[in-house]
Amino acid sequence: MGLKKKSKVSAEFSMSSLTDIIFLLLIFFMLTSSLVSPNALNLKMPGKSSVTSASKKDLKDVTITEKGKFLWNKSPISLGNLKPKMRSLKREKMTISPDPDAPIEAVVTIMDLARQYEIEAILAADPK
Repeated sequence: MGLKKKSKVSAEFSMSSLTDIIFLLLIFFMLTSSLVSPNALNLKMPGKSSVTSASKKDLKDVTITEKGKFLWNKSPISLGNLKPKMRSLKREKMTISPDPDAPIEAVVTIMDLARQYEIEAILAADPK
């Protein structure tokens, strides 16, 4: 007797399990992304305030030239000499005035120092 066994491999693929896994991954990443706090600079946007602000003459100013040089109240200064001056301004206000073509790294360095020494820094940038 010639009995043949029919063993065909099914070429069908069930997508339901794959969509379940993708859906669970989507939920997981949505939940974890809302829990992660971004490591960024805390920028304060201008607005109305009932507190009187310091006069412009009282504010210290750091200017950054297009070549990345620093000026402290219009006089040239190195970054090494700028750090102690900024440290003495702890919890005060100052302005950061970069040239429109100033390197971003120099601006971020000054903003990071201001954050480190708890200085309320005002970024006075001119648009290009």
